[in-house]
Amino acid sequence: MKHFLLFYDLSDDYLERRAQFRDEHLRKAWAANANGDLLLGGALSDPADTAILMFRGETSVVAEQFAETDPYVLNGLVKQWRVRQWTTVLGEWAATPVRPAS
Repeated sequence: MKHFLLFYDLSDDYLERRAQFRDEHLRKAWAANANGDLLLGGALSDPADTAILMFRGETSVVAEQFAETDPYVLNGLVKQWRVRQWTTVLGEWAATPVRPAS
């Protein structure tokens, strides 16, 4: 399994508008977490202009499909999004653990 980060660039009025879509977004996110696709997610703060969600899968498709159907994206709270593969090498969840030689 590989890790993928989904980056959301949030709209300027994200904090003012998110309440009406938050429950639907959270239901979707917790369902993705329950089935093992979404490991972590949340918005950066001060300023709240970016959100990052960490997915697990063989390809980036699971993260892309999440974004394409996310109510935050569909309703303009996300200006743009992108997915990047993250080569995780350290920690219990690392997809490709790398340890020192000695």
